[in-house]
Amino acid sequence: MKKIILAETAGFCMGVALALRKLDQAIADKDDAHTIFTQGPIIHNPQVLSYYQQRGVFECTTHDQLSASTLVVIRAHGIPRSLQQDIAAHKAPIVDATCPKVKKAQLLIARNAEQGRHLLLFGEKDHPEVKGLVSYATAGFSVFEGIDEIESLIKKKKGPFFLAAQTTQDKEEFEAIKNRLHKTMPDLPIIDTICTATKERQEEALNIAQQVDFMVVVGGKNSGNTRRLAQVAGSKGTPCCHVERVEELPLEALLGCKTIGLTAGASTPENVIREVYQTLIKL
Repeated sequence: MKKIILAETAGFCMGVALALRKLDQAIADKDDAHTIFTQGPIIHNPQVLSYYQQRGVFECTTHDQLSASTLVVIRAHGIPRSLQQDIAAHKAPIVDATCPKVKKAQLLIARNAEQGRHLLLFGEKDHPEVKGLVSYATAGFSVFEGIDEIESLIKKKKGPFFLAAQTTQDKEEFEAIKNRLHKTMPDLPIIDTICTATKERQEEALNIAQQVDFMVVVGGKNSGNTRRLAQVAGSKGTPCCHVERVEELPLEALLGCKTIGLTAGASTPENVIREVYQTLIKL
């Protein structure tokens, strides 16, 4: 008989749940004279986005669509300051569904930048959260995706510096980055912006992966936190797959496993996790 270990942290984090509650409330309060747009996908999950499209909520593709009769819901990842100012200039009402942890990171970056410090940000250069974070770095910024980029990056830029991270980054790698930088810059200000929920999710995934024959991670392929969760889960050698839908499960590989671990990204709906779990139980 197979044993399936389901992570307690699998599924929506606080920031995602809050963003969707705000969007649901906007839909409930909507009248016929208004339309609702999201500025970027509200979260990174195709099933969730499809659900809201069916309810008449779409992404804003151009600000020519905006007016006083359009309500704009800002995505959970946040948006650049200039973009929010542009929306306001079109007199469109705004519901800010930015994750509180991301909002806190934005404000802390702004506070350090006001002191003339250059931001060193550990994150994905093209990720929407990162684009929002660096917009608060008014004294300059550099984004890097791994520890190997640091030395050459610092040589090209002029300090003083401060260090922060995208909220969903790998906490172990961030610790290694902090230790490396402290050797040459012992007084470097560091903002620990990695979300607690992200840390807990990664730690649990790693713990489960060490107990099982195979690890399954469920969530959107364009979800940064889900991709990193899969990387962490497979980092110690346990076979691991990242699937978006139950149809993508590698059933042949899973059939030969006695123990299977299951976790999910912070933007993965409960019904998708449940469907994958039930399929694994039936193997």
